[in-house]
Amino acid sequence: MNTQVMTVEANSSLVRLTHITYGLHAIGLALGIFGASTVVGAFLGLPSVAALIINYVKRDDARGTWLESHVSWQIRTFWWVLAWAVLIVLVSAPLVLLLGLGLVTGWVGLAALGLWAIYRIARGWLRLNAHQPMPG
Repeated sequence: MNTQVMTVEANSSLVRLTHITYGLHAIGLALGIFGASTVVGAFLGLPSVAALIINYVKRDDARGTWLESHVSWQIRTFWWVLAWAVLIVLVSAPLVLLLGLGLVTGWVGLAALGLWAIYRIARGWLRLNAHQPMPG
């Protein structure tokens, strides 16, 4: 992305909406931390799906502003968490049947992925609050 384009100021309603989408992702993560689900399972639930839809709908509005990187960051975070969660389950399920280790590898993998999702949302939201684009 062109860094010169990324410095274009975004309108305040789009900044506010980006805060809301980070908040929706954070709600999903909190439901996993404090609820009966895993962090990853809750992150892939309704609040984050709503944030993902909003991000796709508003992506064109953010294009050319510093918020474009935040919208992309959130979209990529969701899809990477989903892809890695599927991979962890696919690798761990046969290990349960063969070695009995699948539960351990599955829980460790999902816990690490949950921490990574928390990191991604926290890092993005902190940079948004500082009115900074995401790097890269």
